[in-house]
Amino acid sequence: MTVSLVVVSHSEKIADGAAELAAQMAPDVQVLTAGGTTDGRIGTSLEKVLAALDKAGSGGTVILADLGSAVMTAESALEFAENPEEIVLADAPLVEGLVAAAVAAQGGADMQAVKRAAESVGGPARHPDDFPPGIVGEGPATGKGPDFTGDFELVNQAGMHARPAAKIAGGLSALDAEVTVNGVDGASMTGLMTLAAGKGSVLHVEAWGADAERAVNYVGGLVQAGFGEP
Repeated sequence: MTVSLVVVSHSEKIADGAAELAAQMAPDVQVLTAGGTTDGRIGTSLEKVLAALDKAGSGGTVILADLGSAVMTAESALEFAENPEEIVLADAPLVEGLVAAAVAAQGGADMQAVKRAAESVGGPARHPDDFPPGIVGEGPATGKGPDFTGDFELVNQAGMHARPAAKIAGGLSALDAEVTVNGVDGASMTGLMTLAAGKGSVLHVEAWGADAERAVNYVGGLVQAGFGEP
């Protein structure tokens, strides 16, 4: 089974909205919500979190929370859970992390890989100008060229918006490879969106590591298929 996701938020509407967005990116992934208190107020509920965890499938569960006290509630739930070894809490921004996690889970990533996908969007976006000469994006600073590269022209009408960025970042986060796309970290949804690449733009992909070839082919396949969009 695929990894399940649990959204813990102070607001029931925020939790439900984030889950709805993730479902658009990953329709086969179970996204459960625990938003607000049991009596409908703003806050968090241990009972709601435990109920969501009880409904989760057997493929492992990743929890994402919005604010500090929601994190504390999620941590308390882990202490009471019957299967804590099958549950992890991701340190990630709620919406972007959830989308990246959902895409990774949709692609068949395991629990730890889904957690990494969520956490990969947590840092600030980085631009090639942020790095010293000779170091591109997040690629290893070995002085050697990438193991595999590829150039792919965006054919979908909307270009690099949230959905394509989430698909690329989520899939790459589950691979054993360091990947840059036009100089930014390929596993960072935020970084990819800062490229502002429109239709007709060329994505230059560089990859290092055991899954480098697979990573380049993955990005190329998504781009050439238009990310399933018009």
